[in-house]
Amino acid sequence: MRKGIRRLGILALVQGMALAAVWAQANPPHAAYTLPAGGRRGTTVEVTVGGQFLGAVDKAFVSGAGLSVKVGAYARPMQGIEAQQLRDKVQELQKKTATPETRREIDDIRLRLLMFAAGRGASPVLAETRALTVTIDAAAETGRHELRLASAQGLSNPIAFYVGRLPEILENEAVERKTGPNGALQGIFQPPTNQEIVLPVVVNGRIKPRLEQPPAAGGQPASYAPGEVDRYRFQARRGQRLVASLAARDITPYLADAVPGWFQAALTLYDAQGLELAYVDDYRFHPDPVLFYEIPADGEYVIEVKDALYRGREDFVYRLSIGELPFITGVFPLGGRSGTAIDFQLTGWNLPAKTVKLDPGDRGLGVRQLSVAAGGLESNSVPIAAGDLPETTERDPQNGAAGVQRISWPVVINGRIDKPGARDVFRFDGRAGDVLVAEVTARRLDSPLDSILKLTDATGKLIASNDDYEDKGAGLETHHADSYIRIALPETGAYDLTLADVQGKGGLEYAYRLRVSAPRPDFELRASPSSVTVPSGMTVVLSVCALRRDGFEGDIRLGLAGGPPGFRLDGGLMPAGLSVVKVTLTASRAQIEAPLDLAIEGRAEIDDREVRHLAVPAEDMMQAFAYRQLVPSLEFKVAMRRGGAFRAPVEMENPRIVEMRPGEAVRVRFRLLRPARGQMDNFRLELSEPPDGIELAGQSIAGDEATIVLTCDPGKAKPGTRGNLIVNISAERIPAPPVKAAKAAPAAKPAAPAAPQRILLGVLPAIPFAIVGK
Repeated sequence: MRKGIRRLGILALVQGMALAAVWAQANPPHAAYTLPAGGRRGTTVEVTVGGQFLGAVDKAFVSGAGLSVKVGAYARPMQGIEAQQLRDKVQELQKKTATPETRREIDDIRLRLLMFAAGRGASPVLAETRALTVTIDAAAETGRHELRLASAQGLSNPIAFYVGRLPEILENEAVERKTGPNGALQGIFQPPTNQEIVLPVVVNGRIKPRLEQPPAAGGQPASYAPGEVDRYRFQARRGQRLVASLAARDITPYLADAVPGWFQAALTLYDAQGLELAYVDDYRFHPDPVLFYEIPADGEYVIEVKDALYRGREDFVYRLSIGELPFITGVFPLGGRSGTAIDFQLTGWNLPAKTVKLDPGDRGLGVRQLSVAAGGLESNSVPIAAGDLPETTERDPQNGAAGVQRISWPVVINGRIDKPGARDVFRFDGRAGDVLVAEVTARRLDSPLDSILKLTDATGKLIASNDDYEDKGAGLETHHADSYIRIALPETGAYDLTLADVQGKGGLEYAYRLRVSAPRPDFELRASPSSVTVPSGMTVVLSVCALRRDGFEGDIRLGLAGGPPGFRLDGGLMPAGLSVVKVTLTASRAQIEAPLDLAIEGRAEIDDREVRHLAVPAEDMMQAFAYRQLVPSLEFKVAMRRGGAFRAPVEMENPRIVEMRPGEAVRVRFRLLRPARGQMDNFRLELSEPPDGIELAGQSIAGDEATIVLTCDPGKAKPGTRGNLIVNISAERIPAPPVKAAKAAPAAKPAAPAAPQRILLGVLPAIPFAIVGK
């Protein structure tokens, strides 16, 4: 071995494709919204899905049993050249003798042109639509399902589709014509929605840009106009306890290109004379509003839906459930010990009972949903937790100091800050060196409590405190309001834990669960994306995030759990201390017709026992141009790209960890098989987001032999760093030369050759690495 160079016997097979450029430019469908975003059990619903790359969609799938989907017509926005052709046709028709038929044809073309002008500002990611027919079985499970589209290019991201029990209607979005004195078309407008509804009902609609006159030449596109306002009229009786619950952000959690990153819906209730009776634009800390109102007199009322920021977009979709519906506003306790039947106290509107008795752990440890039904109407769902530690309830102390409750740990305390400014104090004994964990679970269980937790010793000296603790597993939370303390106790003696609301608020709904225990090291996993498309024989990259609990920092071994057959996971190690790792999934050359279930399992040694957890599928979503959120999905699906001939790396001859020393270089050799057809040249191998200090210092490709040289910078690389290297494979596509005209103009200059296009062909299987030595 030469000094500074270590040769590594790794051989990877990279097989090309027949039409590399076609594959590289093909995109799987992207679903942005669905309208309506749900339907009633036992009905068939006509649905429009908006998004991008929907032209080749030929299949659709819905999670859960009892739902089937038929794919219908595709529509895309008019292109500029098509609009010009229509304008030219209008001019030709105007030269002809005017007849009722020609006037009708001219008006139809003008209507299409006006709609084109009104929609020119629409985002490309929302512009295409695909019609679906969803049939919902009478026994289908109610609640949230996930809809995915499929084409030869792959599988779309999941979007929400709800199944309910109430009658459902769809907002009337009809566009009306504005005509002149002679009946000629002058413009178009969309009148405000003013539909009559019968309670109880679910209204499906959206807040689009307000469409009035089309913009003048060079004017503001209609998509940037203020949003429309939807109003619905209904009859109500005196004494009815009205509940209007709107789902919007719950349907589309995060928008990448909007601020604050979701549709901020607002509800307003009016009487028949237009007097405002109630207004809401949220429900506690949830952006989706819920309006409660007891009807004072028989008569007609109007419920109004709009965006609180006066915006309008094609994907501002909502589901408004309105009527004398059961709605749970609070539950106590927020959980209990598994194996114990507990009387849960309920507060809310139109509830059939004040308590419900159940074992919170009858479906396993963790969080489950609780709901009730009244008169055939189902309430909202609220979360409750099941644990395995001893539990107690916060109470007024009977012995000891006033206002202080004695506890023994480990324990979970179920309590609430029952009035503004109140605080709960718990006293326990500890020994010097004991490691204590005190964790509040409240906001993550839908409690409005914004907790603050303080630990003091017997003299009142502050030992530790915490206000907000970020839990990346709470994918829909933007304010992580629960508290967490982990600390080694400095001395033997008594300690006090004080819990309060940091804003000084309180009430019966301000419930919490406070865990006081030694550390219980554990982990959870999130894997994204939840829809994976793998071309036959190819490799794709997945991201796995570890949510480490109570100080666990050990290795986590990753692998596929129970299939699907023909797939392989590489780079299956989450090194100690790391929270995110990129792994690769490689498919066999066999073809599959329908998406398969994928499961990634993590295993770790914790306190001399093996702990296993399945990764929760998630979508990595951007919020408001800047923030990224991991939003859990119901299913983890993998599909194969159909019709492609490109096959990427399938084997690693020596998959051991690549050891790298600062100041040295490592040569890694591969064998490449070039595309069978197509004008492809200048293959390149590139590191994707390498860790600090690791660089691809050189590469050479001769025939089918490829070598990359990896270097490790002593000034940046940190010994002990481990992970996976992801290597992208790209090539240049040389565009075909332009077709020469039969007779070029004398002064015409020869056309410049087209610039080569860099095409991403695929990735190698993940290469594990470790930086060792000095």
